[in-house]
Amino acid sequence: MQTVKKQSLIAQVTEQLRGEITAGRWGVGERIPTEPELCEITGTARNTVREAVQSLVHSGLLERRQGSGTYVIATDEQEVLLGGYFGAARRRDLLELREALDVTAAVLAAQRRDDADIAMLRQILDNRNQLWRRDDIDDPVERDELISADLELHRAIVVASHNAIYLSFYDSLLPTLRTFIAENGVGSDLSHEASHTGLVQAVIDGDAVQAAASARSLLRCLAAGPTGE
Repeated sequence: MQTVKKQSLIAQVTEQLRGEITAGRWGVGERIPTEPELCEITGTARNTVREAVQSLVHSGLLERRQGSGTYVIATDEQEVLLGGYFGAARRRDLLELREALDVTAAVLAAQRRDDADIAMLRQILDNRNQLWRRDDIDDPVERDELISADLELHRAIVVASHNAIYLSFYDSLLPTLRTFIAENGVGSDLSHEASHTGLVQAVIDGDAVQAAASARSLLRCLAAGPTGE
């Protein structure tokens, strides 16, 4: 009877944490609270919290990153299924899909961005560019920080499109895009800083035509490989 009760408690905490994710209080790419903080939030013991978090890791909603914490990588199991499908896709197919998504998102963002979007894009772009000016990054935690900053910028453009369905679909791609960036490498030679800056500026300026052109140009740069740009 004690075992049944314990599993029931773990299930309750798992659902509580899942609820925080699906409600958007912990967004994709964000680090969730630490285990001690979760214990305080849920009023349960550390072992219970650890098992609940691990359950969501297994389901694909969370990802543990050594030395950094646990992060949200999807908001529902359907995203996980899509992510697995995208992860098995060919690189060329993924690039073509990403071009369709990123170009359209850039156009919509240029047309719909508001003052809050502009402020956020500037902040995220500045942080992303500063991080990517570093070289010789061997520490996996630091590499992950650069990848997260890059993904945050591209996602922010989709957020500025103000299309909830578009954003949900893009979020399902994030784990695959993270792998794609990791395989390409990080650092100043792969930053394409001017292209990222030009894309964001076009969105801020409300220039949909230039935003589309900048998005296409940036994706071609990413496909081509290293550059000192």
